[in-house]
Amino acid sequence: MKQFWNERYAASNFAYGKESNQFLKENLHFLPKGKVLFVAEGEGRNAVFAAKNGFEVSAFDYSESGQQKALMLAQEQGVSVDYLVSDVLELPYEKESFDGIVLIFAHFPAEIRKQAHLKLLELLKPGGKIIFEAFGKEQLNYTSGGPKDIDMLFSEEEVRNEFPGISFDSLSTEKIVLDEGLFHQGEGVVVRFVGTKK
Repeated sequence: MKQFWNERYAASNFAYGKESNQFLKENLHFLPKGKVLFVAEGEGRNAVFAAKNGFEVSAFDYSESGQQKALMLAQEQGVSVDYLVSDVLELPYEKESFDGIVLIFAHFPAEIRKQAHLKLLELLKPGGKIIFEAFGKEQLNYTSGGPKDIDMLFSEEEVRNEFPGISFDSLSTEKIVLDEGLFHQGEGVVVRFVGTKK
């Protein structure tokens, strides 16, 4: 998978565009102003958007070419993003070091997914916020992007199980129209939430 993402992000164009994800745009104001971690952040469009809005932004992905594009975009936009190339289970951050965590289309392999989410929850301070959007199970019926493995897609029940200790301010399954770069185009189904760590 690492090679897949390195190849996708090595192209000169931005695979999912330079504009921030719409759900993040609409909900960024819920995050406490402070340190925010962007998960599996790819080419950096969402992290850069948050940095432009006054957040102290950290991000990671396991794609080196994603990191290069993200740092280039940050420089272009005149902001700073601390961006690591790392596996989610090997992140070096201290526990409870972030005020917010953002997962936008962060689809981990089924065998590590719950463990990955628990690891991320450890990094969030009590009272910290999560913004999450990912493809739902029904996305297999659409061609607008996302994994073709149903075990990497989400249901609301799985979200509740994999994010224990989170109070869900909102949680829903939505049919939306995607318009994000080359690879997220057309109708799709997403599961999304804003939550607070108890």
